[in-house]
Formats: sequence, C-alpha cells, structure tokens
Amino acid sequence: MDPQTGLLDHVVRNDAHTWIRRGGGLVAYGETARFTVTGPDRFTRAQDWWRNELAGAEIVDHLGVPGTGLIAFGSFAFSKTSPHASRLIVPEVVVGCSEGTSWLTLITDDADAELSAEAAEAALAAYLLEPDGDRSPGSGDRLEPGVVSEEGYRSAVAEGVEHIRAEELTKLVLARDVVARLDTPVATAQVLRELAVRYEDCWTYSVDGLIGSTPEMLIKVEENTAQARVLAGTLDRAQAPKDDPGYATRVLAGSEKQLHEHRIAIDSLTGTLRPFTRSMTAPSEPFVLQLPNVWHLASDVRAELAPDEDGQIPTSLALVQALHPTAAVCGTPTTVAGALIRKIEQLERGPYAGPVGWIDAAGNGEWGIALRGAVIEEPTRIRLYAGCGIVDGSQPEAELAETWSKFRPMIEALGLSR
Repeated sequence: MDPQTGLLDHVVRNDAHTWIRRGGGLVAYGETARFTVTGPDRFTRAQDWWRNELAGAEIVDHLGVPGTGLIAFGSFAFSKTSPHASRLIVPEVVVGCSEGTSWLTLITDDADAELSAEAAEAALAAYLLEPDGDRSPGSGDRLEPGVVSEEGYRSAVAEGVEHIRAEELTKLVLARDVVARLDTPVATAQVLRELAVRYEDCWTYSVDGLIGSTPEMLIKVEENTAQARVLAGTLDRAQAPKDDPGYATRVLAGSEKQLHEHRIAIDSLTGTLRPFTRSMTAPSEPFVLQLPNVWHLASDVRAELAPDEDGQIPTSLALVQALHPTAAVCGTPTTVAGALIRKIEQLERGPYAGPVGWIDAAGNGEWGIALRGAVIEEPTRIRLYAGCGIVDGSQPEAELAETWSKFRPMIEALGLSR
C-alpha cells in the first residue's frame, strides 16, 4: 500500500463501503450477509443479529487489532419512527490500514472455500479488475430545492426559538435538504476520494448509498477505551477576513451563544456515557477545529470503559444505542427535541444524522454521525442534508446561511455550485 495515498488507491468502485481518515481506515467490497431493521428497537435487534453471526462464525485473525477479522459496516436511521431501513452489512473483502499496519480480510459463507492469503488476494484482485471511471460535470447538472424550502426553514427556526423561549427545551437541531440532479450517473468513488483529500481531519464514509465526510465521532471503542469528538458552534469560512488569524477563535470562543450550544452538547454526551465508564476526561474549554468550509468549536472526550455485571466491556454498538441521539444532532432534552423535530421540521431524515460506521467481532468499532453527507436515491439524483443547532438568540437568516456552508463539501465534491 502506498504510504502517501493509503487506502485511497482502493477507493475505485462505486459500490465499496468506506471508512477513511488521513489515509487510514477500511475499504470493503462485496456482501456476505445483511441485516435490516426499522423501529425503536433497531439497535437492540441489530446487536442480537450480530451476536448470532459471531456465534456461528469461525474467525482466523492473526493480527487481532481493531478492524481485523470479521466486521460489519452499519448505518442507522436517525429517528425511531423512520421507515428508512437501518442496516448492518458484512462484506466479502476488506482492506484495512491503521498506524502503519495494513491487512486484508476475506469473509465467506461457503464452508468449502479456501481461506488463505492467496485466496484473499485473488478475491481483492477480482474486485479491482475493472475500476469505475470518473465523471465530468454536465451542462444540466443542477441543485434543486428539497422537501424543506429556504422559507420553510426560516419559519421552522423561528418557531423553534419560540419553543426555547417558552422554556420547553434549551436546544433544538433543525435540518433541511437540497437535491442534486446530474446529467450522468454519480461517480461515487470519485466523490469519496475528493472528500477524503479535502477533509482529511473528517471521517469519510460510504455505506450502501449513504456518503459523506463527517467531522463528528459519536463513539470509537478500542478494547476498554472509548473516545468521542463533539462539535457544536459553527462559523463559515467563506466570509472570514483573510488577514486575521485570530478571527475564528475570537468569534467562536467569544460568543456566549456558541459556547452555550457547545456546553449543552458536551454535557449531554458525558452524562449519558458516564454510567459505562470507570473514568472520563473532558476538556473544560473547546478547541477550534479548522475545516475547509467552516470552523467548529470541538471537544475530544476520552473514557475508560467499565465492565457490566457479567464482566463484559460494552461494545461500540451498545454505546451507540445509549448515546444516540445526542444533543448535537437532536437537542436538549432529547425526548422533547425529538418530538418537536417531527412536528416542525417536516423532513424525513432517513440516515442523515444517524450513526454510521463499523463494528468488529471483539466489539471494537468507530461510529460517526452521518453529517456533511448525502443519500444517493437514484444514479442521477442525490439528496443532501444539513442542520443547525437552534438556541435562544438564533436568527433564521443566519441559520439558513449556516446550512449552505455545511452543504458545501458535498456540493463541491459533486462538481456543482450554488
């Protein structure tokens, strides 16, 4: 594997599942098994299915590091009421890379199949034999309004602020959508490579038509350690002065509104995670995360996980179930915010703002929040999503502008412009 490009050399198929950051991560091809589910018990049923898969599997894992051996990629609907099918998918071939170690995994349901390095290499070569090509922008490529119009979004934000001022809740996250129409089928691999290169500090993901590059890690589990990256507070870089290096820190860290929104998100995550931990480290002050399109207030949380009554460390998927939805993508209190989202947002989020990532046989995994992304509904129709945290003091026009800054990664990766 080329140390300069890492896994990007393997992002050449539009149907590949990906999880990439700074050249490392996982790229997978094919499908050995699949589980789909809807409803409020979607996480529990997915965990049960994964345990059953593991119980019947024979696993030969010579490395034994997170991401090796039997794994599943997953994507879950944001809402418990969503008709969108949450899913776990076990691929056939996985190429992995982490901290200088690379590996190749072959997964099969054929009891008579040869399990060897040579068989894995042959299976990988077959998938890479005919890579999918790139596409050039077409004259008819365009953006169209989605289900939630700009005026509809302004109205929803104003209504949300009224509920906050009535002290029904302290934060509400509201989203909207736009639709990209293309002349020719989307080149998913090309889009993913573009995102991974431009947003190297984010986690570039692709699971079954859900694609994007998220800056927010819901939970990462490696053995008995859990990590999360929480974002709340956003500043668009497009209108920032070019000769003021302290601008982002001054505007974000100096804003009571932005700090208040961030503190709500941190308190939500740490409060929910605490019962699963022996100890936890959360910074007293956020740092400014610089991305090509925006700046965010960000905090990294780290925890040592505690065993349960049976002496088992919680799996990454179990923590996903406990943590989702966070205040960063729903609001506070989450039950009140979730009900209000269903009432005034008027948008079926599907997998947007839901957990996306992977889990291995040991329970390790990385699960981001499906942000800065899109759903490929048809080869030439892609629905993009973006949302903002609404607190007392939020202005509808400013929040609308923020959604456009969050659409920008996908718009540019698709070769479009506003």
